[in-house]
Amino acid sequence: MPVELVINPRPRDIGGFEVRRVLPDARRRSLGPFVFFDHMGPADFAPGEGINVRPHPHVCLATITWLFDGEIIHRDSLGVEQAIRPGDVNWMVAGRGIVHSERSDPTVREAGGRLEGIQTWIALPAAEEETDPSFDHHPRETLPKIERGGAILHLIAGTIWGETAPARIFSPMFYLAGEAPDGATFDLPPDYEERGLYVVRGTVAAAGETYGEGQMAVFAPGGDVSLTAAAGSRFMLLGGTPLDGPRNIWWNFVASDPTRIEQAKNDWREGRFPKIPGDSDEFIPLPETAGQH
Repeated sequence: MPVELVINPRPRDIGGFEVRRVLPDARRRSLGPFVFFDHMGPADFAPGEGINVRPHPHVCLATITWLFDGEIIHRDSLGVEQAIRPGDVNWMVAGRGIVHSERSDPTVREAGGRLEGIQTWIALPAAEEETDPSFDHHPRETLPKIERGGAILHLIAGTIWGETAPARIFSPMFYLAGEAPDGATFDLPPDYEERGLYVVRGTVAAAGETYGEGQMAVFAPGGDVSLTAAAGSRFMLLGGTPLDGPRNIWWNFVASDPTRIEQAKNDWREGRFPKIPGDSDEFIPLPETAGQH
């Protein structure tokens, strides 16, 4: 099955911490419901250092932060405080509006250490954009573990190969984290019109080409895709049905209607978003210009 597009990431600084941004891309704004895909790190923090993402808002989307190494403390305006650790799913639905922060735990910060993970934004269907905000934590042991041709895959969200992850989704999709400890060959089925591969580490061959760290391959619809991963490789598989229309993205806001973006900008500027209990002394101001990602 041919590859439609190969996306190479662009470096972005998110406040002293560099990420590799894959989606959105000028040639590909979304993949299934995924409208944003950042590879964080790997970053090695010296003792006393860590991440400190101050409170900021989101609307009309859901987020997943998937860690390979390290720990992040999530706090939000619903009153949730949850440690995000490797292999756990933390599914935040912004809906009509949520505020959250992401910081290193003081104990972890004191010791220093490595942080690496993938952060994704998933656009909600237009009819669900104003749903109630929520946050759900799903420990690693609750996720379906799938073995295919030597690969070990954890189903983060959605349905594939007859398995369904526990996170409540809003449109047909799949999102997998895979490892190939001894090399692996398996087929990605044609269950969804839009499908992609992202290589976190090592190499993965598909459709006669080999892709390396930081590359995303977007596959053409229809037919199985044969994948061969080199030993020690780590990768993500993702996709779903196409969005029900284009999405506008400005700063941390995603919406089908651009007037909703303007409303969210005004609400944040005027302090109308809810506060985070225990973390409301500071916030990220609305930027003067943010533009499209």
